[in-house]
Amino acid sequence: MGSFSYIFCLCLALVGSISAIELLAAPENGPVAYEFQWSVNDPHTGDIKSQKETRKDDKVEGQYELIDSDGYRRIVQYRADDHSGFEAIVQREPTDIKIPLPEAPKKLLSAKILTPVLPVAPLVHYASAPKAILKQDLAVGNYVSVSGPTAQYKY
Repeated sequence: MGSFSYIFCLCLALVGSISAIELLAAPENGPVAYEFQWSVNDPHTGDIKSQKETRKDDKVEGQYELIDSDGYRRIVQYRADDHSGFEAIVQREPTDIKIPLPEAPKKLLSAKILTPVLPVAPLVHYASAPKAILKQDLAVGNYVSVSGPTAQYKY
């Protein structure tokens, strides 16, 4: 009976501690709404782009546009909500904008060598030819034993 009462008290304590935990809902911060826009127009690098976006509750709508590397303007209109997910409409239209190509690196006309360049021979170690030792004192058959240094290569 002693172990049963111990387990019963333990279960009663667990139930009491679980009921003491009060689960609270996340605080309501009110409706979510924002609006922003930005743009870049750098004729030197050809970086021309912009974006604007608005959000009210769970609906987001926006548009961004940029000049692609081939000179076309890409316009993307998008929206997202809980019902439809993310949807985007992409349009491309030609422009007269020429994207400047990056300048080729300038050639080096002359260079002064500070240290002379010497040809470097490869480091190779050759082993001597193996030596054959004939053993004649064996009773049956002909036997040859070959011994010599092993080759080592260091790179």
